[in-house]
Amino acid sequence: MIKTFKIVAVLEGFSYLFLFANMFITKNINLELYKSILYPLGMVHGLLFIGYIALAILLKFKLNWSFSTFLIICIASLIPFGTFYIEKKYLRHENI
Repeated sequence: MIKTFKIVAVLEGFSYLFLFANMFITKNINLELYKSILYPLGMVHGLLFIGYIALAILLKFKLNWSFSTFLIICIASLIPFGTFYIEKKYLRHENI
């Protein structure tokens, strides 16, 4: 399950960055292009975000994370590059 969480963390981080990049790039372009790119990307990011939080909750109990560690891991999903930091700092030492 930790391997799945690592993969979801990295994918969620990339989807967050792609969402922001596309939002700024397509903001001044045709509205139809804006909708056709951002809606699917937003849906994918939303699903990855929900998966990240759900897996974090499951791993909190499985790995006996403290509440502060769990809170940091959850808050990192709201910050750009946050999930990459979590994967490097908190998940590298976990067994795959």
